[in-house]
Amino acid sequence: MSLNKSKNWQWENWEISWSLSKNSNCENNNNILLVHGFGASKKHWRHNQDVLGKVLNCYSIDLLGFGESSQPSALLNYEPSKENSIKYSFDLWSNQISTFCSEVIKSPVYLVGNSIGGVIALKAAEILKENCKGVILIDCAQRTMDDKRLKKNDILMNLLRPVLKTLVRQRIISNTLFTRAANPKVIKKILEQAYPSGKNIDEELIEILYRPSKRTNSKEAFRGFINLFDDYLATDLFEKVEGPIQLIWGEKDPWESLTEAKEWKKKFSNIKRLDIIQDAGHCPHDEEPEKTNKLILEFIQETK
Repeated sequence: MSLNKSKNWQWENWEISWSLSKNSNCENNNNILLVHGFGASKKHWRHNQDVLGKVLNCYSIDLLGFGESSQPSALLNYEPSKENSIKYSFDLWSNQISTFCSEVIKSPVYLVGNSIGGVIALKAAEILKENCKGVILIDCAQRTMDDKRLKKNDILMNLLRPVLKTLVRQRIISNTLFTRAANPKVIKKILEQAYPSGKNIDEELIEILYRPSKRTNSKEAFRGFINLFDDYLATDLFEKVEGPIQLIWGEKDPWESLTEAKEWKKKFSNIKRLDIIQDAGHCPHDEEPEKTNKLILEFIQETK
C-alpha cells in the first residue's frame, strides 16, 4: 500500500499536490506518472506506486480540482471570467500534466491514466511528443455523453439533451447531485458496481474518495466536468501520440465497453497491447493490483 507524503508544486496560480514513490532514485531516467480518474486522487494508486517505484521513479498527482490540489470555481463557456475561477477541461488537465513532466520530472516519462485520466494522459502525450515514452490506459473513459457520440436516430436523447444541459449548468442542481453522492454509504454502493469482485473495497478506500469531497470547493470540479459535452474523445487522440500505447481493461467494467476497446486495438496501429483482467471492473489497478502492476511492467520492459 502506498500513501506517500504529499508535496506541493506551484502551477500558474494553483497549488498542485503530488507524491513520489519510496526508494526512488531521481538520477535514474526511468519515470512513470500516474493520473487518476474522476472523483479520485493520487491516493487511489495506493497498491501501485511503490511497487512500480521499485523499477521506475513513480510519481502520482492530484488533478486540479481533486484530491489535495487547489479547487478553483468552475467557469462554464457562457459565464464571465472572475477571480479564482477556471474552465475545467481536458486541455486544462493535460497542460497541468505535461507542464509537471517538464518542470518537475524533467526527463522522459511513461503516462498511466485510469478512466478520464486516460484521455488526459493521451492529450498530455501529444504535447510531450518524444518526451513521453508510452501511454498505459486503464479502462479509458469513452465519454458516451459527449455530443460527438450522439446518434441521429436516438430521438429521445436528442429531445432530452438540451433540457439536461440546462439543468446541470445550475449550481443548485450540480451541488445537490454532488452532495447526494458524497457520503460513505453511496460511495460504497458505487464501489460495489465499479469493483465487481468486491476485492479491496475497504474503509481506507472509502476514506480516500470521501475526504476530498468535504473540502470547501469540492463541488466545483464536479460541476465543471458534468458540463463537458464537447471535448476530446480518446479516438481523437490516438493517432497524435508518437509513442506506443497499452490498454488494460477490467473484463466486467460496468461503464466502459470492452467491445469498444477491442475495436480500438484493431483500428489504431500504435495500440500495441490490450490486456484483459478477468472478473475486474473499472479500476483494476486497485481491485487487482498485482495483475495490473505486472502488465504495466511487462509493457515498459517491451518498449523502453
